[in-house]
Amino acid sequence: MSGAKPKLVVTGASGFLGRQVVAEAKSRGTFDVIGLSFTRARDGLQKLDLTDEQAVREFFAREKPQAMIHCAAERRPDVAGNDPEGTRRLNVQVPGMLAREAKSCGTFLVYVSTEYVFDGNNPPYDVDDEPNPINFYGQTKLEGERATLEANARAAVLRVPLLYGRVEYEGESAVSVLLGPARDTSKVTQVDAVQMRFPTCTDDVSRVLMDMVDIDAKATDEDRRVRGVFHASSTQPMTKYEMCVFFAQALGIADTSHLEAATGQPSSAGSVQRPKNTQLSNRSLEKIGIKPSFVSFKQWWADYLASSR
Repeated sequence: MSGAKPKLVVTGASGFLGRQVVAEAKSRGTFDVIGLSFTRARDGLQKLDLTDEQAVREFFAREKPQAMIHCAAERRPDVAGNDPEGTRRLNVQVPGMLAREAKSCGTFLVYVSTEYVFDGNNPPYDVDDEPNPINFYGQTKLEGERATLEANARAAVLRVPLLYGRVEYEGESAVSVLLGPARDTSKVTQVDAVQMRFPTCTDDVSRVLMDMVDIDAKATDEDRRVRGVFHASSTQPMTKYEMCVFFAQALGIADTSHLEAATGQPSSAGSVQRPKNTQLSNRSLEKIGIKPSFVSFKQWWADYLASSR
């Protein structure tokens, strides 16, 4: 139909990051936004099993989207290893298949990846630094990146760090889950004080993703700058112990002695090894004209906690 908006597809649209990407895309008003989900398809989202290649092929043929932001993944390192086949299917095979279909349809694809493709020994990391994941989750995300870019040279990858933002339940985010031990003064909880994280708000990541899509939408075939690997990360370092102490204080708990700084490697059986410092450089975004801004962790959480009371 003449005058119809181009279509943007967001996978994992019912998930932690996907919900915010959909909200950001709709707020800009430049695309007809189609959110995809499978197990939690609701609130206007379309249900699609991304592991069903025929169904995905039919979806592309029917909708002919201009762009797709692929957020769906197994993003929990401790869960990924418990179902290696399922994790590899979702984190490696699905991105490669989406990249092939996107190429056939002329759809610009952005694959959301992770800081965990690096070993954490030589930060900060730029996009040209050699990945070396030290856990299964990071390995599958790296393989997903490679499957995406090998299948579709026009695609882009955005690596992001630990994310926080609005959640449907506290356990949805590896940051918000820390509110539990922070407020529970009845028992002592050891919290990691070694791994340096750079927690980044989903609002900010969503803006970067949409900036990437918008730049590509306006580009000519000779000027497609948004391809290959990019990084988006806050520059504020914090350990999970520091986050927990801040949460306790923000909740009005002056005595934080119930929180103990854990300085050794996790000793429990099945614990996943994590890199010590995977700080990501934002220079790759700046080179294509995106100047990302990141909200203060403490200010965002102070406002969020105050509004939740």
